[in-house]
Amino acid sequence: MPHLLIFGLGYTATRIAAALEERGWTVDATGSSGNVSFADREAVLAKLSLATHVLSSVPPSDGTDPVLDAYGDALGQSWLGYLSSTGVYGDTGGAWVDESAPIATGRRTARSACDQRWLEKGARVFRLPGIYGPGRSAFERVRNGNAKRIDLPGQVFSRIHVDDIATGVLAGLDGPAGAYNLSDDLPCAQDLVIAEACRLMGCQPPPLLSLEEADLSEMAKGFYVENRRVANGKAKRVLAWRPQFPTYREGLSSLI
Repeated sequence: MPHLLIFGLGYTATRIAAALEERGWTVDATGSSGNVSFADREAVLAKLSLATHVLSSVPPSDGTDPVLDAYGDALGQSWLGYLSSTGVYGDTGGAWVDESAPIATGRRTARSACDQRWLEKGARVFRLPGIYGPGRSAFERVRNGNAKRIDLPGQVFSRIHVDDIATGVLAGLDGPAGAYNLSDDLPCAQDLVIAEACRLMGCQPPPLLSLEEADLSEMAKGFYVENRRVANGKAKRVLAWRPQFPTYREGLSSLI
């Protein structure tokens, strides 16, 4: 019986775990919602000895990968997966980018280094753009008054529904090692997503603001420093994966 050990049972990994448990898999996980303490080396090694598959969603810490540093030598011959970020590609000026593009050219150098280490381990590295889904979408931002529409002509973002990540990872169970972009088919400006959420909710969208007028946090401003369109052709071609929510319109409609 397949047995998955997840390092870091967060929002996305929880959806992946649920999808596999529905298929009869045994799933153990570290993290606040998991059943194994990451710091309990004996317990983690015991689970690793049983695991047929290992997935990490743990981000870099102090510039390095906590999972590989602590347990990299114990991963053995298991199937390996890693949830990375399309931020590894840096800024492309709005151009399309696929897995053949160089990484470590942007602000996420630590993430790029971890991405490369997992690739060298023979993992399936799933590079993810902005993630949304139940309880974490434009609807919540509109409801709590934090939705902002930024007027930056030509600025686009790629995104992915959390359940499409789950199906992408499941498709990768039988796929070859390597990097895979999991994104929807329609990169677009963030203000269009907010406007669509408002349309579905029957309310007026917030006004368009300049980046300066929006008074964003430094972290939020960082997202607007880079501009790229993420191509998902490899995952479709090699893994036979197709997003259930090919654009933000279908994704938001499923959440309303």
